[in-house]
Amino acid sequence: MSYQVQIVDGAAQAPDALWDSGFAPPLEGRWWYETMERSGLEDQFRFFYALIERDGAAVGLAPLFVADVPIELVVPEELMPLFRIAGRVLPSLLVQRTLFVGSPCSDEGSVAVAAGEDRAAVFLALGRALDVIARKHRAWMIAWKDFIDRDAADLARVVSEAGFFPAVSYPGTEIDFISSGKEDYFARMKPSHRQQLRRKLRRSVEQAPLDISVIQTPPSQVMDEVLGLFMQTYERAATRFERLDRRFFDEIAKYEGSWFILLRHRDDGRLVAFMLCFLQGDQVINKFIGLDYGRPKDWMLYFRLWDACVDWCLSRGVRRLQSGQTGYRVKIELGNRLIPLTNYGRHRNPLVNFVYAMVGKTISWATLDPELARHLESHPDNASAAPAAWTDGKG
Repeated sequence: MSYQVQIVDGAAQAPDALWDSGFAPPLEGRWWYETMERSGLEDQFRFFYALIERDGAAVGLAPLFVADVPIELVVPEELMPLFRIAGRVLPSLLVQRTLFVGSPCSDEGSVAVAAGEDRAAVFLALGRALDVIARKHRAWMIAWKDFIDRDAADLARVVSEAGFFPAVSYPGTEIDFISSGKEDYFARMKPSHRQQLRRKLRRSVEQAPLDISVIQTPPSQVMDEVLGLFMQTYERAATRFERLDRRFFDEIAKYEGSWFILLRHRDDGRLVAFMLCFLQGDQVINKFIGLDYGRPKDWMLYFRLWDACVDWCLSRGVRRLQSGQTGYRVKIELGNRLIPLTNYGRHRNPLVNFVYAMVGKTISWATLDPELARHLESHPDNASAAPAAWTDGKG
């Protein structure tokens, strides 16, 4: 089959059928990409979409974006001194304009392919077209961002025939609830983790009387508080990619699946923690949080917020809770499992691409996140789920 690729500027220009089939829950759907388009992110990202066509009909859909990426986000820390030295001669090495397949704020990349089509051929057609698209946007690096294991077979031809190399990415995290009973959630945790969590929650309740509410479409004053807590958390984050402002939160609040879990101090009435969740059927995505870091540490705000989220999920019959990337030590202790994700990259300069492919072979969960490395070293049972650094084109 012969496939062609064309670019459209908006999510609304792609067929509904491809959005519905390729971006069904637990993935963020068309509503998410339209929110990104309306959130004033033009200074950070340029959004557009690839339609893969056969005989003039769209049979595949891939969200794309272009961003200037600091090299330290993708290169292991031990290799950064070499890049800093090279950056004195070629400053462009330290910040790379990159064309991505995926979304800047999503944990899992996806390409929609219509039923009956050759998925591997569709992926390959897109992979071959990305070089022309990248050149148009003056992007030297091309990356398929955070694809799950089930896409590996379809991406194998992209690796072998289009010159891309695989590299381990930050893993996702998720929990499956086997019932609506909270004791079943606790029972699936390690005894030591269960005891620690209960102890922290008791301590928090003793120190901080909090009122919990779960609402949609917060009024303007509450949204101001939400943004303030989000920015506190954003400024403390070790890994930053997207920078969101009030426009994003106003836009995302319009989505019918958006819910805000709010923790307010009973005495002074101030918001001290929030979590933005997306409810999609029996699945929830824990998307963003914000904490008041001016409050005492023994309030254990993160754990109170997590506990409120678990209670809300169980009350709604949720069967899966996804909590995204980073913050692994705490998330594992709370019962999350790690979900392997893979990036597929190619630099348009063959020599640089060769170097990056060699670097990609050294990347592992341990090299990406020092906190995760320490946890995996002390908990080898979790390490068993970690992918080894890539040693060849097939992983």
